[in-house]
Amino acid sequence: MTDTPRVVIIGAGPCGLGCARELRRLGHVNWLLAEQQDVAGGHAGSVIDPQGFTWDFGGHVVFSHYGEFDTLLEETMGDEVYQHERSSYIRFGNNWVPYPFQNNLRHLPPEPAYECILGLIEAPGGDSSQDFALWMEATFGGGITHHFMRPYNFKVWATPPERMASNWIAERVSVIDYKRALRSLTFQEDDAAWGPNNMFTFPAVGGTAEIYRRLAVKLSDQIQYNREIASVDPERKTVAMADGTEETYDKLVSTMPIDVLVSKLVHCPDSVRRAAEDLEHNGVLVVGIGYESPLKDDKSWMYFPAEDIPFYRATNFAKYSSANVPDADTGRYCSYMTEIAYSRYKPVSKEGLAEHVEESLRRAGVIEGLPEVASMHIEDAAYAYPVPTLKRDAALEVIQPWLMHHDIYSRGRFGSWRYEIGNMDHAVKMGIDTARLIVEKTPEEIWPSNDA
Repeated sequence: MTDTPRVVIIGAGPCGLGCARELRRLGHVNWLLAEQQDVAGGHAGSVIDPQGFTWDFGGHVVFSHYGEFDTLLEETMGDEVYQHERSSYIRFGNNWVPYPFQNNLRHLPPEPAYECILGLIEAPGGDSSQDFALWMEATFGGGITHHFMRPYNFKVWATPPERMASNWIAERVSVIDYKRALRSLTFQEDDAAWGPNNMFTFPAVGGTAEIYRRLAVKLSDQIQYNREIASVDPERKTVAMADGTEETYDKLVSTMPIDVLVSKLVHCPDSVRRAAEDLEHNGVLVVGIGYESPLKDDKSWMYFPAEDIPFYRATNFAKYSSANVPDADTGRYCSYMTEIAYSRYKPVSKEGLAEHVEESLRRAGVIEGLPEVASMHIEDAAYAYPVPTLKRDAALEVIQPWLMHHDIYSRGRFGSWRYEIGNMDHAVKMGIDTARLIVEKTPEEIWPSNDA
């Protein structure tokens, strides 16, 4: 390795761009970023459909655990962002229950409310050694698990909860003390402020991808687009491109899905390949419906545990920014971005799906009346959630140390394959930390120590 190692970064999403930006800030110039698409953003991308509606590749909101991400956002967007207070609800029968469901049982009809609070009182308490199905029952009891947790989580993960671990929960799920839930129910008080995204930011124009488009412009002299990776040779330290060209590296930072990375390795032990086969993910069909109807709904996003509603979440996308509808005219248009997860356990057909989603938005009381549909748009995010299965950690404990021993850093949402550190701010932070590790030998701050 030279004194100034050659760094090749794969992927111009939040992690890859975060790494590139930090390398430049540290004065390290010997790097190249290769992106297979013709635009930056990765999983945090956005698209404008032919009718002029903007859609993200999923229900993203911007909030942060890290000062480095805050600085990046300020540098790229300045004051061209909106600040929102979360207003999210769960559709339960004909009721809108403030999020989180388990904190706001007072909005349920009497019988399910009684079942939920009784189950919560009697629940023995779960621990991270249990599978997700057992953890839900032990933590929330039968009522909340039956009415919300189990059906909703199957719709999100498209994976049976018995196949999932529970050690990823952390701040992702509100674990409420029964006394707090009982107080809310008895005194008829809402308890809706829980969670790190209670306040969130959103770009004024361009959707979530605008952050990364602008960042990529600042780094454009060292970013190469339409460079698809064909193979990686960890012994020769080369990356072969689909166009027949080759790049050499001393350090490789990969943000592609780690199972895809392993499949592209020219040389690696069979144990690494077998471990990669144990990793599971789902996909999400993002179905956007634009209406020629004024924006009236004050909700940010809504959750739908019911089986007869195809989507698990609907985002009131025009509320995030008026620029998400044609001519920024929310006096004329509104838009709802829905998400439908799929997997081998939960297949979903695209045929007639947009029409089914539109009908369901009206049937669920999201949109009222019969407004004219101005747009129907579908995006297929084939890699949406890295599923924290029971086999995940053991697989990563085989794959990641081998990669790092060969100077390959697999980071980002799907590079790490750890949902619990899979937000945009986590991805950017992972990229920054990897750059610091390469240049300054500074230990990574959020990377699991058992993967080193």
